[in-house]
Amino acid sequence: MALSRIDTTNMIEDVPQSKLDNNVNFRNIIINGDMSLAQRGTSASNVSTGYNTVDRFKILRGAGQLNVSQETDAPSGSGFVKSFKVLEGSSGANPGASDTNRIQQIFEGQNLQYLKKGTSSAESLTLSFWIKATVTGTYIAELYDLDNTRQISKSYTVSSASTWEYKTITFAGDTTGAFGNDNGDSMSVSLFLTAGSNFTSGTLSTSWSSVTTANRAVGQVNALASANDFVQITGVQLEAGEVASDFEFLPHDTNALRCNRYFQRYTSSFWILIQRVSDTTRNANFILNPEMRATPTFTGTSSSEIGNTSVQDSSSKLVSFQHSSSADARPRYTDFNFSAEL
Repeated sequence: MALSRIDTTNMIEDVPQSKLDNNVNFRNIIINGDMSLAQRGTSASNVSTGYNTVDRFKILRGAGQLNVSQETDAPSGSGFVKSFKVLEGSSGANPGASDTNRIQQIFEGQNLQYLKKGTSSAESLTLSFWIKATVTGTYIAELYDLDNTRQISKSYTVSSASTWEYKTITFAGDTTGAFGNDNGDSMSVSLFLTAGSNFTSGTLSTSWSSVTTANRAVGQVNALASANDFVQITGVQLEAGEVASDFEFLPHDTNALRCNRYFQRYTSSFWILIQRVSDTTRNANFILNPEMRATPTFTGTSSSEIGNTSVQDSSSKLVSFQHSSSADARPRYTDFNFSAEL
């Protein structure tokens, strides 16, 4: 069989530059930006500040009765099948002067070093996302440097009620204040839903500066002013550069592993009865896979015969339990989680 040569001279040149630019693995700083994973459940009512439903997205609640949910509604033809919804479940959120309602994600400093913050080569960042809201008007997105107490805010407009709209926002790089190179919280991105007068009485800080609360959310509409008002988001991406690239869809298992660094939930039986030390003492080791961001907090939400069971030792890789009781006890957890959230 005759062999023919393949001319590779122009193979790379024939690939559009836009495709090459978009082919950067893990360019999205946001984790679970497609809202596909919700280990804690798909809905929660009247939530407080914290993590509920969709993984890695935190609610900061200052006013109103907020109901949150993972929805199957998403922009048509976008490739997304899930979204995160915040709905006002009572008569309306009327924030006091110091209140805000926000959707937020927080990042480890060691994952941000390539942004070169605090140097003359600091990278710009571009935030892109889909949003649907009942209230039209001006909304505020914010980057907050938790290591150096600096922030920058930008406004965007929701033009049509209850309609999916795509937004892109570019933030300049910050030449002041480096991020810590560790697993601590160094930066957050927030989407404001409501803001009290303490956050809106100044001039919007559209350049990086030391934090002045009055300048953080100037112009923010009350997106949850009335009963059943809602804000819904999906396709959230934050990346280095001044142009938004196509959303970086990751395989489900890869996304799950990234989320599990911060939170792991198990709903099958976990039996403490693993190693018999004596007639009345049993030890168990639970290996955390993947390793978590830090030593986690253990919560058992459903269990049986776990009296006298306690966590003896823990690290980001392993949690040890000990049970002391009668010889015929069968201690077990049937729904439990480990949290190392920022």
